[in-house]
Amino acid sequence: MSLYLHDIPLSQARQAFHDALQHAGLWQTLGKEDIPLNENALGRVLAEPIWALRSSPHYHAAAMDGFAVRAEQTRGAQPSAPVTLNLPYAAQYVDTGDPLPDWANAVIPIENVESLSAEGQITADVRHPARIRFRASTVPWHHVRPLGEDIVATQLVLPAGHVLRPYDLGAIAASGHVTVSVARPPRVAILPTGTELVPIGTELKRGDILEYNSLVLAAQVKAMGAQPTRFPITIDDYDAICARVEDAAQTNDLILLNAGSSAGAEDFSSRVVEKLGRLLVHGVAVRPGHPVILGILNRADGTCVPIIGVPGYPVSAALTVDIFAEEIIARWLGRRPVELPVETVTLTRKVTSPAGDDDFMRVAIGRVGEKILAAPIARGAGVITSLVRADGLVLIPSGVQGVEAGEPVQARLYRSKQEIDRTIFCIGSHDVILDVMAQFLSDHERRLVSANVGSQGGLVALKRGEAHLAGSHLLDPETGEYNLRYIRQYLPDLPVRLVGLVNREQGLIVRRGNPKGVRSLQDLARPEVAFINRQRGAGTRVLLDYHFEKLGIVPETVHGYEDEEYTHLGVAAAVASGRADCGLGIPAAAQALELDFVPLFHERYDLVIPKIYAESDLLEPLFDLLKSQLFQNAIRALPGYDVSIMGKVFLED
Repeated sequence: MSLYLHDIPLSQARQAFHDALQHAGLWQTLGKEDIPLNENALGRVLAEPIWALRSSPHYHAAAMDGFAVRAEQTRGAQPSAPVTLNLPYAAQYVDTGDPLPDWANAVIPIENVESLSAEGQITADVRHPARIRFRASTVPWHHVRPLGEDIVATQLVLPAGHVLRPYDLGAIAASGHVTVSVARPPRVAILPTGTELVPIGTELKRGDILEYNSLVLAAQVKAMGAQPTRFPITIDDYDAICARVEDAAQTNDLILLNAGSSAGAEDFSSRVVEKLGRLLVHGVAVRPGHPVILGILNRADGTCVPIIGVPGYPVSAALTVDIFAEEIIARWLGRRPVELPVETVTLTRKVTSPAGDDDFMRVAIGRVGEKILAAPIARGAGVITSLVRADGLVLIPSGVQGVEAGEPVQARLYRSKQEIDRTIFCIGSHDVILDVMAQFLSDHERRLVSANVGSQGGLVALKRGEAHLAGSHLLDPETGEYNLRYIRQYLPDLPVRLVGLVNREQGLIVRRGNPKGVRSLQDLARPEVAFINRQRGAGTRVLLDYHFEKLGIVPETVHGYEDEEYTHLGVAAAVASGRADCGLGIPAAAQALELDFVPLFHERYDLVIPKIYAESDLLEPLFDLLKSQLFQNAIRALPGYDVSIMGKVFLED
C-alpha cells in the first residue's frame, strides 16, 4: 500500500501550501530592519519606499570648468564680433560642480574663452583674468546642472520591494539618507538526513554518499535573499530527526528537510511532520521531484513554521527549492518572485513525458542559423551535472505525453542571449578532447556545448540544421577511409568541410590488473566475460561490428553486446563499477578512472563542419585553436593521441 497521501497536481499543492501559510499569518513580510547605507546593503530588499529628503544637486551647479555668466550678456557674440565681459561682476570662474553665483544662469567652457588682462592683452592666467572674450553666444542654463536635475526633494526614488543594486545605493545617498530600511531576511534551516551520507572531504568507501545537497540548497536560498543555516547530517533515526527538526523550528522561518521523503522504510519525513505539526502534501505530480512534502510545524510559543520535505536526488532537490521556496521567500521579503526570460526554442530530438506530471526538462541552448535550438540534457534525478550544463528549463505540462523533434517549445533561460549567440553546438561522437577544446575556447568568448549521440547521429543533426559541427570517426569497411562515404550518404546536398582532429587509439578498457585476462576481441566470446557496448550509430560500434565480421564473431554470442553507453567515459565507468569486465574505448577514458587498457586499433577522428559555419565568425576561434601549439601540446599529454593531422582539410565541398 502506498504511503503517499496522494499525488496531486503542482497547482493544487501550491494552493494548499499558500492557504495554510495565510491561515497561520505567514503569507506576508517578516518584518524590517534599519541598516547603514554601505556596500552591505547590496542585494537587500527595501521594506519601505525611499523618498528624497533633499534635491540633487541642491544648488545650481556648473557642469563644466569655465566662466559663469548671464546668458543675456552673451548675445551677438560671433567669430568676427567677439564679446568682452569684465570680472568679477559680469563673469566669474567656476570649476565643475561649483555653485553658480546667484546672478548667473549659464557657463561658458574655458576652452571657448580668451583670458585678457586689464589692458586687453591675452594672459596665461586663465582662472583670474581681468576680462574674458568669447566668440559665440550661449543660452540660459547651458552647461549648468540646475537644482533638482537628478532628484527633487519629496520625490519617490525607489519603491518598497525593490532589490538594491550598486547604483541604487548612490541614488539613496544623493537623496539624503544615511540608513535604509530593508526586509528582514528569512532564516532557513537546511537539515540533511541519511545514514549513508558523509560530509564533504571524507575519504569515501563503498556505499558512502557525499552530502553536498545542503551546500547547493544553502546557496540557492542565499541567492534568493535568505540566510541559510546548514545543520549536521542526521542519521536515519525517527527520534533523532524529530529532535533536530524541533530544534531548528525554534529559531528559523523555514525548514528544508532533505531526503527521507519517499515511501521507503527509512523515509521518516512525513511521520516527523505529522508528529510535530500538520502534513499538507505528500507527493506532487512533478518530474523530477515527485516525493515532495509540504507541512506546517507548531512551535512551543504557539506560532508556526513551514517545512518542505526535499527529495534526496540533487536535481529533484534543486527543482523543489526553485518551485516552492522561492515564492515563499519572495513573499516574506516583499519582492516579486524571480521571473526568468522566456524564449521560443526548437527541440533537437523527441522526448517523452509522464502524462500525469508537470515535467521540468533541462536543456542546452544554442543558435544554429536562424533557429534557437534546445538539446535535452540527461534527465536522471541524480545527475548533478545536468544542472551545471543547463542553459534553460522547458516545462512539458501535465497531460502532454511528449514533444516531437523540431517542435517549438518555451524555455526559461538561465543564460543571456549574448552567451547563447556565442555557443558552438557540437553533436556527434564523444571524445574527451572536446572537453579540453571547450576549456580553451572559453578563453576566446566561445562556449562549446557537445551532445553525445554517436557519429551517425551527428551527421543526421547536421542534415537537420541542428549543429554547427559534428565529431565523426565512421570507418568505411570497403575502402578503409573515414567519414567520406557517410558524408555523401547523409549530407549529399550540404557543402561541408571535413577537418582532421586526431589519430587515436581504440582498445579494450579493462579493470586494473585485467583479472579476466582479456587480450583481444576473440576473448569477448568467452561466456564469463561481460562486455559493455556503445550505442547504435556510434563510430566505435561501427568499428567493433566491422572487426567482429572480419573475425567471424557473432554479436549475439557476446555477453553484454546489447548493453549500451553513450560515451567512452560511460564505458569506463561501467567497467570501474563492476557492471562490465571490459568495453571498447579510448585510453584517455581508461586513464581517467585508473583502469587498464589493451590497445587494438588506430583510427581517425574528424570534425564535419557545414561550410556556412566553417566560414563564420563564430567558428573562427576554433580554427585558430587547431593551429595552436599550446592546444596541441595539451592533447599530446593525453594517452593515445597523435595530433599530426590536426587542422588538415580532407574534404572541401
